[in-house]
Parts: sequence; structure tokens; C-alpha cells
Amino acid sequence: MTELSAMILNRIRDVPDYPQPGVMFKDITPLLADPVAMAAVVDELAGLHQVDKIVGIEARGFILAAPVAYRAGAGFVPVRKKGKLPAATLEESYDLEYGSATIEVHRDAFAPGDRVLIVDDVLATGGTAKAAVDLVERAGATVAGLAVLMELAFLKGRDRLTGVDLHSLVIV
Repeated sequence: MTELSAMILNRIRDVPDYPQPGVMFKDITPLLADPVAMAAVVDELAGLHQVDKIVGIEARGFILAAPVAYRAGAGFVPVRKKGKLPAATLEESYDLEYGSATIEVHRDAFAPGDRVLIVDDVLATGGTAKAAVDLVERAGATVAGLAVLMELAFLKGRDRLTGVDLHSLVIV
């Protein structure tokens, strides 16, 4: 285990039965509150790819992706829940471990040929990540990679992302 992996795992709190019974929620707020750990995570993610834009997936992905974009010298693009963006959007619906959802991105969020890194906090079943990949590609950009703070390997989300350069800082 790397020093960064240990630092991350020591700052993630398990919250049982949230947001519903049977789900073990991975709370990253202790990590976010630690400036040394947060800086290490941002630096690691920002160094993964040379990109034009960093996509953050609502909501906790925003918290990581915005400082990663700043550090990488890239633009930040939010991918939001349906109905939260003010201009014309593309949308993608998907299933997740405890329901279904739809995410959107602005139609004009990317220039043709933009290279994009998608950032999120946790890769679980892969539904949200796959929907974000599809949105970026439909908007005319190229997905350079997908980076997550933590991958929940037992949910096999990686299997839905064939052909995507996936980087997980920790795998549990």
C-alpha cells in the first residue's frame, strides 16, 4: 500500500445504512478537512493526464474536480443532476446501487477535440461514471481518463468502463 493510499483510507469514515438500509456510505469529509491529505489527493489527480477540461460529477466529484482543474491548469465542467443546469443540455440516465438517476452537461461545455479527465469520489457500480463518459463523448470531446478517489471493487463498476483509462487512488 502506498503512503497516499494509507493516508486516504485513514481519513474515510464508513457510515452504515446511509442513505438507505444496506448501503455502507463512504464519508470523505474527514479527508476533505485534512489540508495535507486533500493537497496530496489533488496533486496526484492533477498529474494524471494533460487535459483541457476536468469534469466533476455532482456532488462530491465537484469537491475534488474543481481544485484538480485549478492545479492542472484546465477548465472545470460540472456534470449535474437533471434540471440543475441553466442552458441547453445533453442528458444520460443510468442505474446506481440504490436507484436510478439522470445527469446532464451543457451542450457547449467542450470544444471539439477537448481532452477531458472525469473525476469523482467513488466508483461503485459504474453507472454514474459510464453516463459521464457517454455525455463527454456525445458532446464532442475525448475522454482521456477517469479518476476516482476510491473504487469499491466488490461492486464491479470497472467492468462497465471497458476502454476507459481508469485510475483509482484506493481500491477496497
